[in-house]
Amino acid sequence: MVAVIVVVVVVALVLLSAGVVAAVRISGRSKRHGSVAGEPSAPPIPRQPRPPAERSQPDVETPSVEELEELLRAPDVEVATPPEPEVVERPRLRDRLARTRGTFSGAFGRMRGHKIDDETWDELEESLLLADVGMVTTTRLLDALRSRAKEESVTEPDGLIALLRDEVVALLAGDAGDRALHMLPDEPNVWMFVGVNGVGKTTTIGKLASQRVGDGHRVVLAAGDTFRAAAADQLQLWAERTGGELVRGQEGADPGSVIFDAMAAAAGRGADLVLVDTAGRLHTKTNLMEELKKLRRIVDRTPGALKEVLLVIDASTGQNGLVQAKQFADAVDVTGIALTKLDGTAKGGIVIAIQAELGIPVKIVGVGEGVGDLIEFDPHEFAAALFADD
Repeated sequence: MVAVIVVVVVVALVLLSAGVVAAVRISGRSKRHGSVAGEPSAPPIPRQPRPPAERSQPDVETPSVEELEELLRAPDVEVATPPEPEVVERPRLRDRLARTRGTFSGAFGRMRGHKIDDETWDELEESLLLADVGMVTTTRLLDALRSRAKEESVTEPDGLIALLRDEVVALLAGDAGDRALHMLPDEPNVWMFVGVNGVGKTTTIGKLASQRVGDGHRVVLAAGDTFRAAAADQLQLWAERTGGELVRGQEGADPGSVIFDAMAAAAGRGADLVLVDTAGRLHTKTNLMEELKKLRRIVDRTPGALKEVLLVIDASTGQNGLVQAKQFADAVDVTGIALTKLDGTAKGGIVIAIQAELGIPVKIVGVGEGVGDLIEFDPHEFAAALFADD
């Protein structure tokens, strides 16, 4: 009897387990097909057949060699030519020296129509002084002019003006020395630029770099003014603009190390020319001049490398520029003058004063903002522009 009861219990348990499993399976199917109790399962979505692949367009027939040659021989086939490089014309000094010329033309106009007398000489002296020729050079010019006028029996103002022009040319050309900017092939070439802050050293360097790179030279710009970050930043802009290569140091670094690195970089990269910018803190004159001497000694470690020491002077400073020229010439043996902003001043006579009193040749002059407005100085052209009628 006990055995029967055990068998019945086992069978009941087996049947109960089977029912639970079946219920779980049914529930799982219901969830997958989104059905609810009492509803049939949704039929599966039939798979759509893929559309047949589109056929690619047939390839264009490749022309034969004979057909290509025929096309090239066709008269309407044009070959594009590169545009011609822009030619920058050299500015005329007559057009750029209007203000200085006006100083002389006013005096000349008042002189004409009268015989030469004391008033005539006073007019000439005043015009020369107003143009900042300076008392020493003015006296020298007028003394020579009086002697020539007496020897040649000049009695008319026009004749006197012509003689004055000849004297200016003789003074500028006679004591000028060498006006060329020296640069020799296959050897190191260094041009050092000195002058007080604000005269245009960095801009002059940038314009010269642009001109020399345009001539096919490789140029290194040395940012030796480490006391003004703006100077190095400006030089960097010129380097990027012209294709030159910049060597600079940290702000406040030793300028001598920058010059040394620049010369090493030029030698390593095969550069033709190193343009050296320097500080111009004239209020610490003694230290500045000693620093410039030091920089020159560093360049001179490479014998013959230093070809030019160019003093940059702002023409609008007039006689102050002459004072600066004397100070820098005593310190670093200046080889030439770069006179900037000559177009914007009536004091262009400073060219004559520098030449007469210091014997330092004016080599280049700035007569505008453009790169092409930095030009070689020609005494004959300068005199012609100065004495030209408006």
